Amino acid sequence: MPSDQPASQETRDLIVHARLAIGDELLMASDAPADRFEKPQGFSVTLNIKEPTEAERVYNALAEGGTVMMPVGETFWARKFAMLKDRFGTPWMINCEKPQQAQESSAA
Repeated sequence: MPSDQPASQETRDLIVHARLAIGDELLMASDAPADRFEKPQGFSVTLNIKEPTEAERVYNALAEGGTVMMPVGETFWARKFAMLKDRFGTPWMINCEKPQQAQESSAA
């Protein structure tokens, strides 16, 4: 929040707008004031990442201090896939799909 804008002591350290670029994708977020905060539940934020090494890097960063539900690994559709909650309790799925031909041949 710009310093010339009024903010209570309670909201002074909150994030009004966050913009996170992940490759060519953009994720936007903000903090909720205490009177509007609700524990995240019933959803996951999914990141589709093209390169397996980048998927692992993002997974490791989000998993630090968090809770892993499914460690990063290969599935029938993905070169890398994982499910976790970050240290703030936000649920994430990391997905690095296999090329379409590889998916079709593994399904056969």
